[in-house]
This record gives sequence, structure tokens and C-alpha cells, in this order.
Amino acid sequence: MHTRRDWITTPISTDLLRGALDLERTEHGWLPHRLPLRARKQIPDGQLAMAESQPSGVRLVFRTRATALELDTLPTKRVYVGAPPRPDGVYDLLVDGRLAGQAGVSGGNTLTIDMATGSVQAQPGPVGTLRFTALPDGDKDVEIWLPHNETTELVALRTDAPIEPAPDRGRKVWLHHGSSISQGSDAAGPTTTWPALAASLAGVELINLGLGGSALLDPFTARTLRDTPADLISVKIGINLVNTDLMRLRAFTPAVHGFLDTIREGHPTTPLLVVSPILCPIHEDTPGPSVPDFTALSTGQLRFRAAGDPAERAGGKLTLGVIRDELARIVEQRAAEDPNLHYLDGRDLYGQADAAELPLPDQLHPDAATHRRIGERFAKLAFTADGVF
Repeated sequence: MHTRRDWITTPISTDLLRGALDLERTEHGWLPHRLPLRARKQIPDGQLAMAESQPSGVRLVFRTRATALELDTLPTKRVYVGAPPRPDGVYDLLVDGRLAGQAGVSGGNTLTIDMATGSVQAQPGPVGTLRFTALPDGDKDVEIWLPHNETTELVALRTDAPIEPAPDRGRKVWLHHGSSISQGSDAAGPTTTWPALAASLAGVELINLGLGGSALLDPFTARTLRDTPADLISVKIGINLVNTDLMRLRAFTPAVHGFLDTIREGHPTTPLLVVSPILCPIHEDTPGPSVPDFTALSTGQLRFRAAGDPAERAGGKLTLGVIRDELARIVEQRAAEDPNLHYLDGRDLYGQADAAELPLPDQLHPDAATHRRIGERFAKLAFTADGVF
């Protein structure tokens, strides 16, 4: 048992963080961000501001002989009025690349969200402590993956032996952008979101720009992808454009071209994979927006339904079928001059047979088992000998 005087406190710094693009000093400590300050200044809504501050794919990585560690954090937890309570965010501990523990942090700030009215109420709360003990003795690489769905301020890191930044293992960096599915909605933990699983299987370093509700072809996101060093890039486009009913086909096509043009300004020859949406039955042929199913919410279930009219496709409204066809056409057109640009149909990751076996519980998001399936399939389709990466 370690007494308080046994602990060594190491300052939080970018040398210890991977997967974050910025680190903001706060009243309590340090807040990792997945979009840089320049982009954050242009964020138009609270949904994206919340999503980019949730540290999906962000981890503390260091080398140490320590057998015990503590991490003080200030999480921000979400409560949805009328919905079942959300579990605490999960922290995954990896030792030499293998899962060695999982835990949560109680306390923290609370956001109470009323989906019927759109109101949000914030309530401050106390700092909590994550603790892992009985780590194996000897030098080892330690990773603490932060919760993929819970804003997390890092307050203090303590160990019972000195730590140093982990050495660069020379692995390729995979930069991925997508929606809440890519961020990890309803995954079991931060290392079992489908991108984290795929990265682990492929042996690459992940930077996850999956942004819940916010894969909307925003120019500042494209500039972030352009300016972030990476060996491999993928962009998963579609579902949020339908969810939000943001644009019509006339705007979608040039927006996709502009998004890809911007990425290519910084990565002219990097392998770039465009991924269309996985199967989502409610929006295959029915436009958005997606809205909460308040009938289900009254019974304590959080589910969504499509509020659009299929007849509106004639006026240019987007469905997933329309988006897949157009993305395939755009990539085929551009690939004639860009041999490092590729397309993957999202239904190859999750299609009709998968939906029959593993239906989307809330009509939009995959569960933990489906995240594993998507991650394994993406690793096989993208990272094996015949894959585009």
C-alpha cells in the first residue's frame, strides 16, 4: 500500500498525450481538444463544441517502472431528461499494448439535456480520482485511454516511480474523420470503438476526428485534416448530413469536392479513403432530419426516427442511398487524376445481413458487438495486403 508521500507527480504535457491536437489550460488543469483553437473559434453550435472536447482516441502514453498510478480528472457527464442514466465514462489501461484494467471516475460536472426543448443546464461538480494498482514490475509502456464520450479535464498524474514519454515506435499515423459512430457512440470503452479496434489490429497510431453529430463537411474540419501530419487518411461522410437535414444535393456535391481539395492541399499524395455510411434502415430512402422518438422516450428508451418524406428526394433532399451514389461518382471522377484516392461502401462494414443479426438499438448507433465487427472489417478491407492502406 502506497502512502501519499510515495507518489511522484508528473506535469501533464503534450509529450505525454497522443490523439489530441490541442491542450487548453483550464481553472482545474488541462483539457485535451481534438480540434485546434483556430477551428474552435469557428464552431457554430454547442453539439460540435461538446463532441470535439470528448477525447475519443486520446491517451496518456509513457514509459515507467511504476506499479501504481493515480489520475485526477474532472469529467463532464451528460444526463438526458426522461432517458435511462448514462454510465460513467470508461478509462482503459494498456500495458505494453494489452488491456490491463478498466475503471471510471465519479463526480464531475453535469450537463442536463432536455431533447424535447433543446435546453441544457450545467451543474459544477468535484474532481475525481482514477486509480490502478498491481501493475507488473519492470520497464513498460503504459497507456491510459480517456473516455471517448465524456469531456475530461486532466488535473494531476501520480505514479510510484518516475515516468518518461514513450519512445516513437515508428508506426504509421492514421487520421480518421467521421460521425458519432466513428467517435464511438455506444462502444464498450475507448479502445473498443471501431477506429481504435481497427488501429490496434493494423498496428497504426490513431488520431480520431470522429465528431458526434458533426461530420458536416465543415471547412475548418477540412483545414484541420489538411494541417495534421498523417500517413493515412480516411473520411466517413453522410449520416450527419441526413440527421441534420443540412443541405441538398446541389450543395453536397461541391462541398465534398471542396472538402477533399482542402485535404489534398496538405496531403497531395497521402492515401485518402472516402467511406460512405453504414446501413441505417430509417434513412436509406427517407430524408432527415432525425428526431427523438418521444413515444420510446416515455418508456425510458432513447430511440430516433426519420422525420423526412421520401417524396422530397425529388427536390434534392439527401438520403443515405443518394449520398452513396454521389460519393462513389465523385471518387471515381477524381481518381482519374488522383490514384491515391479510394472509395469504400459503408455497407461492406455493416449491411443488410448485419442489421438483421445486430440491429441498431436506437435506430442510429451500433452497439459494442457491432463496433467490433466494423473495426475488424475495416482493418481487413483497408489495412491488409489487398487494402487501400
